[in-house]
Parts: sequence; C-alpha cells; structure tokens
Amino acid sequence: MTTRHDEGPVVLHGRTVRLREFTLADLDGVRGVIGDNRVAHHLSFNTRNAEQARELLHTIVEQARVRPRSEFYLAITPRDADRAADNDRVVGFTRLQRTHPYSGRLVYAVAHAHQGRGYAGDAVRTLLDFAFGTLRLHRITAAVGPDNRAGLALVENIGFTREGVLRDHVHANGAWRDSVLFSLLAPEWRRSRED
Repeated sequence: MTTRHDEGPVVLHGRTVRLREFTLADLDGVRGVIGDNRVAHHLSFNTRNAEQARELLHTIVEQARVRPRSEFYLAITPRDADRAADNDRVVGFTRLQRTHPYSGRLVYAVAHAHQGRGYAGDAVRTLLDFAFGTLRLHRITAAVGPDNRAGLALVENIGFTREGVLRDHVHANGAWRDSVLFSLLAPEWRRSRED
C-alpha cells in the first residue's frame, strides 16, 4: 500500500519494514547510520558527526516538502520489533533520487546493530515497487562499493544487472573508492514480481 507521491507524505509498507518520511525527532536513528564508520564506510560521503547529522536531517525534512519531488529520502522502521515502541524507530534509510524523468538512483543503508535481519532487502524491494509502479520510472541504478559484500549480494539477488566499474567514483573518509554500477529496468522488475 502506498500514498500518492504528489498528495503528501509517502508511507510504504513492506513485509518487515515500513518506509516513511523523516521527522526532526529521528536524529538518533540518523546518527546511528551516518555517524557509524562501519556503515558510512560503504556510503558516498564521510562519516558525519552529531551537528552534521542534524543538518542533514533538516535538509531531508525540507526537501520532502518540495513539489514536484526529485528525491524520496525515507526512513526504514521495523514492523516486527520486539517492543512495540521500537516499531517506529529509524534503523536505516532508503533514497531514491530522480536523475531523469524516467530514471533514478537508489541508495540504502541500515544501522550496524540492525543488519542481518532482512531490513535492507525488504526496504529496497518496497521502494522499487514504488519507483516502477507509482512513479513509473523505467531504469534504476545502484552504485555499490566493491568491498561491500552484503550490498553486492543484495542488488544481485534482487535482479540488478552489473554494468561495470566506476573507477575512483567516490572520495570519502580520506580515500578514493571504486563503485560497481548496477541497473534494473521496469520490465525486468515486473517479470521478477510475476515469478
């Protein structure tokens, strides 16, 4: 179930996660992802301190109000938390940035303490349903660091096709890093969902 992207806040429901708009109350969850070098090491920016995390969160909240939207930066929250109070706690994020009217770029991350529970896979599948369905995109790309084994396995298992290596694509935390570029097309996604 989704809300229409042009009518207000986006809320998407997966099997194990819910994707929702960020609020300013989500700072601890944001810091748990982008402030942890074990996670940020795989992202395209430096590990962020508390003030930088606060600034990013403010930018995300403001950008969510812009219409028409070119970016959907959504909080990952668990639907199956051990405690009901944790069901709305941010454990990661997904980001879909429109790069063209019919294409977009996917980014995702889950806090280290919550990895291995299937949250990232469910969040990505849920966001792809939204991207190829509601938004009617044709192509989605993902750039994954070559040392990010879990990230590589996730996009491959979902059905993304490896297109090549972007050399020295990212400069973060003081070093250059290659990225492995993947893409997924709408007809491929629809076929995979029919199986």
